[in-house]
Amino acid sequence: MTTKSEAIIDRYLEAVAAQLSPETRDDITAELRELILSRLDAREEELGRAPTEAEVEAVLKEIGHPLVVAARYRPGPDSLIGPELFPWWLYGVKAGALVLLAIHAISLFITLISGPRDAGQAIGQAFHSFFGSGLTLIGALTLAGAIMEHYRIRPRWMTEWRAKDLSAFGLSDPMTWGATAGEAVKTRGPALRPVRVSGPSPAGESVFALVGLGLFVGWWLGLLNFPGLQALTLGGETATITPAPIWGVLFAPILFYALAQMGEELFKLTNPGAPRIRALMRIGIAVAGLWLTWTIFQAGHWFTLSADDETGRVVGDWALLNIDRMRTLGDGPRDVAGIALTLSVVFTWVAAIGAVSMVYSIFANAWRAVRP
Repeated sequence: MTTKSEAIIDRYLEAVAAQLSPETRDDITAELRELILSRLDAREEELGRAPTEAEVEAVLKEIGHPLVVAARYRPGPDSLIGPELFPWWLYGVKAGALVLLAIHAISLFITLISGPRDAGQAIGQAFHSFFGSGLTLIGALTLAGAIMEHYRIRPRWMTEWRAKDLSAFGLSDPMTWGATAGEAVKTRGPALRPVRVSGPSPAGESVFALVGLGLFVGWWLGLLNFPGLQALTLGGETATITPAPIWGVLFAPILFYALAQMGEELFKLTNPGAPRIRALMRIGIAVAGLWLTWTIFQAGHWFTLSADDETGRVVGDWALLNIDRMRTLGDGPRDVAGIALTLSVVFTWVAAIGAVSMVYSIFANAWRAVRP
């Protein structure tokens, strides 16, 4: 073998060794060197002469690229997210995308009612923000999946699942969506009955809730940014949204409230057979939510809109809980004061409906906790 051929082999082995840990590289490169030399000896016997440099290169290509060869000897998974975790990663991406879509739709709605002349620009900004947030979501889920894959972390709700919790996953079947009411599904071969989704899956609901709550906590802590929730466009001018002091006072309680909801959803996933405990947890969360809603409503002042010299206060007021107010929603002036009044009506009704929902949750879960 020529000196140049030996140099090619050494260069190849150095490239492989650079990808390996110092503890194992010497043994692995020695093993690879023996493999390469044995193949070159076989080639030399076949040709009846020493292989040329090009033929040495061909043998090395048969063995594989240094990065690929080193990966065969590297401990741990060969991919960021393996085939076992990938379906969960994909489901999380879909759930998170739906939550982000809802958030940006609300933001776009608020922007559109504030000034129709900038509708095209508002829609473009909403799409841009949605895709940016989506990339952040995918990156965060990929990082979490890579950590779980590397350390072989498998939560209990991934391994101890129940068939009755799988109905939501049937929504991925195109036949479920393609079949119309009263219309037979035509397929070739054996007749298959399309999946009937009788109700939401508890596990699926928990996954969606965890993704949504996680996004909220990230935004509440300032880790995520949704531009449409910080400013409005009024007639070509930007109106900033300034939170009222009540949000600073309740910063920690709201954070703990969201984390408590996440804890309840995680408990639901990991302990599906403990309905009474979950009911008691939901009662506590609903009571805390009612207290937060009442405290925020009693504060009166929620946000301040500012554009140049104009300001408008978004407030909570019992007088806004009026059907006539809802009928004339959006018919007022498009200045700062008019938009502030519109938002006051919307947020007041949202708070009232949320409070009613929490009261219902308290009584419903109290019944679940005591019934035999």
